[in-house]
Amino acid sequence: MSIQSEVEKRNHRKIGQELELFVSMEEAPGMPFFLPKGMQLRNELEDFWKREHRKAGYQEVRTPVMMKQHLWEQSGHWDHYHENMYFSEVDNQQYAIKPMSCPGAVLIYKHKKRSYRELPIRYGELGLVHRHELSGSLSGLLRVRSFTQDDAHLFVREDQIRAELHHVLDLIDLFYSRFGFDYKVELSTRPEDYMGSLPLWNQAEEDLETVLKERGIKYQLNEGDGAFYGPKIDFHILDCLGRSWQCGTVQLDFQMPEKFGCEYIGEDSQVHRPIMIHRAIYGSLERFMAIIIEHYGGDFPLWLAPHQIKILPISEGHMSYAEELKFQFEKEGFRVELDNRVEKVGLKIREAEMQKVPYMFIIGQKEVEEGSVSLRKRKDGDLGMFKVGEIINKLHEECAK
Repeated sequence: MSIQSEVEKRNHRKIGQELELFVSMEEAPGMPFFLPKGMQLRNELEDFWKREHRKAGYQEVRTPVMMKQHLWEQSGHWDHYHENMYFSEVDNQQYAIKPMSCPGAVLIYKHKKRSYRELPIRYGELGLVHRHELSGSLSGLLRVRSFTQDDAHLFVREDQIRAELHHVLDLIDLFYSRFGFDYKVELSTRPEDYMGSLPLWNQAEEDLETVLKERGIKYQLNEGDGAFYGPKIDFHILDCLGRSWQCGTVQLDFQMPEKFGCEYIGEDSQVHRPIMIHRAIYGSLERFMAIIIEHYGGDFPLWLAPHQIKILPISEGHMSYAEELKFQFEKEGFRVELDNRVEKVGLKIREAEMQKVPYMFIIGQKEVEEGSVSLRKRKDGDLGMFKVGEIINKLHEECAK
């Protein structure tokens, strides 16, 4: 099979429609509608993100979707980004719908006095943002106008910068390895329309480059492609077809804390300015979903699959036991669907295969009498008859891997 035909076969818009994951509608161009199965997949990505961030010492926050326009003027986004933003008027005041979450994180940091003992402060936010993309550039989940960024904003002391950067890169590596992705790295430096002083830019670029060298990471220098407020490291993941997708980013920012007057009291009892690290791993949930749909071809590993188990009773007489199994496996935390139609079991199996459900439970009279399940795995076929407890342990072990 040619690469082109494989790309077409894995197209996330095609698979998204076949598996009923998401739809796009004329009523909201570039703003996808997530269907129940798509939400199952999305929720699993969010749960994984929240779980690993709690372990890594992050505090989850949420900031408003719409804030007053003067905030964006103060942050510098008005001068550098306003053509991509949406605006509204409320109570005769101008508001902007946020294209990114960093100013909100700054306001949370500033809501009380800070001590050097509190730093580093790590805020994580699954923030809904809106950006005006040209209608001709919109493409499924890959290019949208409304999306959720897996933002994090870290406020650190100068002596903590490199340690925190290492900490961030450890977390990014953990995420990509969980999905089986290799990745490439770019270091992007000061753009022409940069904000702030040249010495601070030079220091920020040196810090990023030093950490990459300390870790022995090969990187490509991408001169002039940094954000307007700071240099950045970009991560390009490689899918099963060898295609490169820019996802994660780590940005070092000396500018925004200065613009907003962020402070902390140091060990010397003097006022100091924190440094801000902007960071995303998925990039956006929507775009990352598109990438993994194409990477797996919709055939997700068990832990990610929207429906992990489909129960297929052979006749109506086996329905009561099938419902008991559904309840039991849902209590164990599995995502289960029961096909209770009066159809031949062969048809039910074919449709479950087409829907790419990892496991099927075939329920007949023998299974009812013995309190067991005939287990079928997608692609591998029949695995034989198992006691319910054995299957529960087997599936938990597979998810844990």
